[in-house]
Amino acid sequence: MSTHTTDAKVLLSSPHLASGIKKATRRLMPMLIILYFVAFLDRTNVGFAEQALEIDRGITAGAYALGAGIFFIGYAIFEIPSNLLLDKFGARFWLARIAITWGIVATAFAWVSNDTSFVILRFLLGVTEAGLFPGVIMFLAQWFPNQRRVQLFALFYLAQPFSQMLGAPLSGGLISFGDQFTPWHGWQVMFFVEGMMAVVAGIAALFFLVDSPQKAKFLSDDEKAAMKAVMDHEDSVKGADGPRGILPALVSWKVWYFTIIYFCLQIAVYGTTFYLPQQVAGLLGKNVGWEVGLVSAIPWVFGLFVCYYVGKNANTVKRRRTWGTMFFLITGAAILFSAWAGANGQALLGILAITVAVSAFLSTGPITWSFPTSFLAGAAAAAGIGLINSLGNLGGFVAPIMRTAINESVPTDSGAWGVVSLGVFAFLAAAMMWGTRFFRAKADDLLETK
Repeated sequence: MSTHTTDAKVLLSSPHLASGIKKATRRLMPMLIILYFVAFLDRTNVGFAEQALEIDRGITAGAYALGAGIFFIGYAIFEIPSNLLLDKFGARFWLARIAITWGIVATAFAWVSNDTSFVILRFLLGVTEAGLFPGVIMFLAQWFPNQRRVQLFALFYLAQPFSQMLGAPLSGGLISFGDQFTPWHGWQVMFFVEGMMAVVAGIAALFFLVDSPQKAKFLSDDEKAAMKAVMDHEDSVKGADGPRGILPALVSWKVWYFTIIYFCLQIAVYGTTFYLPQQVAGLLGKNVGWEVGLVSAIPWVFGLFVCYYVGKNANTVKRRRTWGTMFFLITGAAILFSAWAGANGQALLGILAITVAVSAFLSTGPITWSFPTSFLAGAAAAAGIGLINSLGNLGGFVAPIMRTAINESVPTDSGAWGVVSLGVFAFLAAAMMWGTRFFRAKADDLLETK
C-alpha cells in the first residue's frame, strides 16, 4: 500500500470527518438542489410552450430549434470565465448572482413577441446561467473527498428528476391555470412564475451557502481541521498527477477526453428533454397540458431512485467505469426503442422506453464527473471543469438542430429517425467510458481506503 493511500486511510477514518461531512451535506445540498432544480426547469420549460408560442407569437419550428440550442452557445462562451470568477469571489456570492440574473431573463420570456426576441432571450439565458453547474461541481470537489463525491454529485443531480417530476405538472398546470383564470396566455404565466422562482432562490443562496469548511460556523473546530486535512491531502495527490494552472488544464488530453464523453451524454439528455412533452403528447394523442405534464413526470420519478442508488453505491473506480459503460449502453438502446414504439403507435412501450432512457442517462452524469474531479484541483479545476461542461453542453445545441434536420430530410409522422440519431452518441460514450480502464489517476487509489 502506498504512503498516499495509507495517509488517506487514516484521514478518512476520522469520526470528525464523518460528522463534518454529514453536517455539510445537510446544510449545503438542499440549497444546491433547489438552485439546479430551478435552473433545469427554466432551461427546459420552453418545451411546454412550443405549440403555444407558434400559435400566439408565430415562433417557427426552425426558430424554436435554434433558440432551444443557442442557449448552450451563450452558456459555452461564458462558462470558463464564470468559473474563474467563482474561484475569485467565492461560491456563495457568485452562485447567488447567477441565479438572480438568469431569473430576471427567464421572466422576460413572458413578453417574447417574435422569432428574434425568442432567440435573443434564449442566448441571454445561457449567458446568465453560465457557470452554475460547473461552479457547483467545483464547489463540491472542494468540500467533499473523492470517496464520497459521486454520492454528493448524485444528490445534486436529483434536481433534474425533481425539476421534471414536479416541474412537468407545474409547467402544465400553470399553462392551464393562466389560460383559464388570468387575462394572460398560460405560457406567459408559466415563464413569469418560474423565472421569479430563480430570483428568490438566488437571494436565499446568500444566506445558506458557505465558501469553505474553514468559514462554516456550523462545523466544530475538530470537524474543520479533519475536512481541511483530507482535502489538502487529496489536492496534493492531484497536484502530482494532474495539470497545474489554467493553460495546462485547457490542453490536457484527459480533459478533452471527458469533454467528448459529456458532449455525447448531453445530446441524449437534451435531445430527449426538449421534446419530451411533444413526444408524450404524440404517443397519447393529447395536447400539451396537465395530463401530458403528469405523464411526462413518470420517467423522472423512476430516474430519481435509480440515480440515488447508483450514486450511493458507485464507490470504487471499477464500479464507476463498469456501471457508467452499462448505463450509456442502456441509454442508447432505450432511445432507439422509443423511436420504434413511436413509429408503431405503441404508447405504453414508448413511455417505458423513455423512462429507461431517462433513468440511465441520469445515472451516468455523477459517474462521469467523478473522473475529472479526481485529477483537477485549484485553477486547473476551474478551467478544466468549465471546459468540459461548456463544450460538452454544446450537445444541447447540436441535439435539437440535428433532430429537426434529420426529421425534415427523412420525414415520418413519428419523427423516428430524429430520435434514432440521439441514441448513436450514447453508444460512443459507452465505448469511451470503458476506455478509461487504460488510464488511472493517482487519486483513484483513495477510493480503495475503507
